[in-house]
Amino acid sequence: MTRISGADITETVRAALQYIACYHAPDYLAELSAAYTREESPAAKSAIGQILESARLAALGRRPICQDTGMVIVFARLGQSVVIEGDRTLAACIDDGVRLAYLDAGNPLRASMVADPLFTRTNTRDNTPAITHVETCLGNNLTLHIAAKGGGSENKARYVMLNPSASVADWVVDTVAQLGAGWCPPGMISIGVGGSAEKAMLMAKRALMDPIDMPALRARGPVSAEERMRIDLHDRINALGVGAQGLGGVTTVVDVKLTTCPTHAASMPVALMPQCAANRHASVTLTGDGPVYLDPPDLSLWPRITGSTETTDLLRVDVDRLTRAQMAEWAPGQTLLISGHILTGRDAAHQRIADLLARGEALPFSLRDRLIYYVGPVDPVGDEVVGPAGPTTATRMDGFTRMMLDQGVLGMIGKAERGPETVAQIAAAGASYLVAVGGAAVLVARAIRSARLIAFQDLGMEAVREFEVRDMPVTVAVDSLGQSIHVLGPAEWRRAPWLS
Repeated sequence: MTRISGADITETVRAALQYIACYHAPDYLAELSAAYTREESPAAKSAIGQILESARLAALGRRPICQDTGMVIVFARLGQSVVIEGDRTLAACIDDGVRLAYLDAGNPLRASMVADPLFTRTNTRDNTPAITHVETCLGNNLTLHIAAKGGGSENKARYVMLNPSASVADWVVDTVAQLGAGWCPPGMISIGVGGSAEKAMLMAKRALMDPIDMPALRARGPVSAEERMRIDLHDRINALGVGAQGLGGVTTVVDVKLTTCPTHAASMPVALMPQCAANRHASVTLTGDGPVYLDPPDLSLWPRITGSTETTDLLRVDVDRLTRAQMAEWAPGQTLLISGHILTGRDAAHQRIADLLARGEALPFSLRDRLIYYVGPVDPVGDEVVGPAGPTTATRMDGFTRMMLDQGVLGMIGKAERGPETVAQIAAAGASYLVAVGGAAVLVARAIRSARLIAFQDLGMEAVREFEVRDMPVTVAVDSLGQSIHVLGPAEWRRAPWLS
């Protein structure tokens, strides 16, 4: 019989979440570095370089890799010979660890969980509850597989019930081709096949926490039909040409996972789970000997990427004097270094603006000739102006874009593609849409020289702020003619094997 203190579980979870917020797993870091070396697309190579450069800064400063510090997912394997001491359930012990980790004064993590998913959507302010799954097993240990899943990649999860004779591989490739870049590649794709609807989804998500083994699998060769399918999917997905951040390139995924389970003879449940470039997860095993701590990785594992945004041929733009005539000269895929004052605002702020306008009330700030950055930053610590502040998925703001353009907005900054109707609206207004690199939150934050609250303080991280930025790197995603890099880039880099 093993006795494990509830307090030890809480402390282990707290420490693990702080760890994965700041450090990439070494296996993923190695594959991302290899992807940077082999990348042929200039835009994608710059994006991967920014992710690596930002990740190194995050590790050095012990600050979050990404401003979306994730929804906590825990897969617990509880040995049947384990007794958890105390008056709290396992889930309560885990939630207490989440609360402590996300409210850590030295490294606060962004709280993203809302208590009511349907109506008020009020932020819980401490990122609880965790989504905890418990499986009992033989043994006298408690193993926790802990992940912090970003909203961008979680929103791109897909499920289908195929006919048993249908091609799972074809469905996967076709589905990834339609996902866009909101899941923030380069990352991983995990497939769960069989069981039931919920079992397929859980298998796919759990497998994302397994070590990356695609290079080793290729080196020794597949020994099963499942392994051959993994290699085939890896090749076909990368041949789509989606590339880093959807800009077009040779690496979209560094690994593909595949897990199966017996299922009903009439059924073929298939789940697809993407993992973003943050790829935050860790596994810890408690044995009753106290809390478990992960050793910080050797900082030499992080490659030094210099010059990803410091070349002299990049166009520097003063956004305080920006005109539509200047924007008309920009081309899709062009990298800019912007300086000046920009406003922030994402889902809740856009809804608040829409509500005010619908009531005929004046806005507490002017949107005319401004750039809007879709961001929900982490709280600052020490002498920071703002915490990590990478972009959120712009597609969610598509329904508000006409309204914002009518208010005189010159352009927007986010990540991932815009829908065809939104692209047409941007072009009709002579505006533009720019992308910052998802996963480069620390690097972006370094470009922010001041931040002040403008409106909607009650929205927390979704309040409207004004950032003063200097040489903030962005890429032209939609120009004033309606040309989109998220269409042009993948089309240029798409290769024939994705059809096979």
